[in-house]
Amino acid sequence: MKKECVAMLLAGGQGSRLHALTSHVAKPAVPFGGKYRIIDFPLSNCVNSGIDTVGVLTQYRPLELNAYLGNGQPWDLDRSDGGVHVLPPYMREGEKGTWYKGTANAIYQNIDFIERYDPDYVLILSGDHIYKMDYSKMLAYHKANGAACTISVLEVTLEEATRFGIMNVDENDQVYEFEEKPKHPKSNLASMGIYIFTWKKLRQYLMADEADEKSSNDFGKNIIPAMLGAGEKLMAYRFKGYWKDVGTIDSLWDANMDMLSPENGIDPYDTEWPIYARTPTKPPHFTGPNARVSHSMLTGGCEVYGTVENSVLFHSVIVEEGAKVSYSILMPGTVVKSGSVVEYAIVAEDTVIGRNTRVGAPPTPDRENWGIAVVAQGLKVGDNAVISPNAMITKNVKGGEEK
Repeated sequence: MKKECVAMLLAGGQGSRLHALTSHVAKPAVPFGGKYRIIDFPLSNCVNSGIDTVGVLTQYRPLELNAYLGNGQPWDLDRSDGGVHVLPPYMREGEKGTWYKGTANAIYQNIDFIERYDPDYVLILSGDHIYKMDYSKMLAYHKANGAACTISVLEVTLEEATRFGIMNVDENDQVYEFEEKPKHPKSNLASMGIYIFTWKKLRQYLMADEADEKSSNDFGKNIIPAMLGAGEKLMAYRFKGYWKDVGTIDSLWDANMDMLSPENGIDPYDTEWPIYARTPTKPPHFTGPNARVSHSMLTGGCEVYGTVENSVLFHSVIVEEGAKVSYSILMPGTVVKSGSVVEYAIVAEDTVIGRNTRVGAPPTPDRENWGIAVVAQGLKVGDNAVISPNAMITKNVKGGEEK
């Protein structure tokens, strides 16, 4: 059945800047906000925008992400016509199998999938951003302008602009120049990595790009410049709202803390634009008789007997009596034993923090050598251990050891 628009969600990134947090999972599968995974946000945006056909392009450590997506039921994408489809790299007859070489190559390798639905337009998304966005409004803007490509942009400071792909536009917001991480930006319109293409045009440029052996096969480096060079009409779509690339430890921690703000722009209680997720069946969270909990998110299955402040706790977390957790993110199954203090830290799934142990610390006035402490998945940190601020722990820590 013909679809007006098909979404292609790039979810194969290794997420190396998240270090220990992506040692076992792809970045889009990293837990976020107490009950979600990062990929829940673009998937929910698709469904809420009326886009019911989504290809999810996986590559790095896809097992947990594939299992999490399943048949797409939590996002109302379990459909016989359309729905969610996991698209790993594969070998074609007479060819050698290859990994996706770049974002454009990932789409090129799935041209057959797209053409099953004969779309007029293709929406390209990243699986590692936290935001709410109505793609149908962006699509209407693309159609109204008769564009070959529309790029969603966010206004940033000129200091921040050096970290992004920057769109230079005329008075009508038509793009006349694209600069990748410019040292001296002329504009503050940063690409969000969200594109709508007229499919016939994109297919043409994908084929030409694949034939170029020198190409990086990337949208920002190759496809967009090629379209600009050929005189195609590219439009900038100005997005106003909360958007965060959670590709670093600091940005992931910041975005989780933002969830605790009543005016965070990503309101999970918004019934008109819900964020859907696959959540395990757990009993209600429980707080013991001596527990103290303030300004925090607790998810089903949590047991808190100690003190939790300004923190995000996922399901099945246990904070024992006499333990204190503040300004931290505890992912599913974390246990913090009595007498321990966890501050300004991210502790990954199924990790046990022993008794009378310190993980992280508040920022120093000059912040020298300070940062969020991270403990990887499935580890044991022994009693009386000390995990320093900015530490990245990837192995078990013995009792009394300092890291």
